[in-house]
Amino acid sequence: MELKKLPFLFSVCKVRTAECIDLTAPFCFVGKTDEELSLVCPTEYVPEQTVAREDGWRGFRIQGVLDFSLIGILSKLSGILAQEKIGIFAVSTYNTDYILVKEQQFDRAMDALAAAGYAVVE
Repeated sequence: MELKKLPFLFSVCKVRTAECIDLTAPFCFVGKTDEELSLVCPTEYVPEQTVAREDGWRGFRIQGVLDFSLIGILSKLSGILAQEKIGIFAVSTYNTDYILVKEQQFDRAMDALAAAGYAVVE
């Protein structure tokens, strides 16, 4: 399985309203529940109206479109990183999954995943 490094520094945010979100950003993931409105985006696109934010994330994408019948992909990746004591923030879309780790742990995460047999590409 191939993992692609994403070329951004990310922020994970909580915002009051969707109107402040720049949907033209090169990466933008919005999650809404009955309790909150969350945003993951490149740090330079964080809206001013942010209620809370956590900066300093790097990420990678599981390459290709993942069929819904596939089981355990995110679990395997997160397990490898957990063994290395690396926390994650996972984002799932219709096509695939994305994993974010803190910037200072990113190289160690990529090394651990490569050692486990995953191909890591730029």
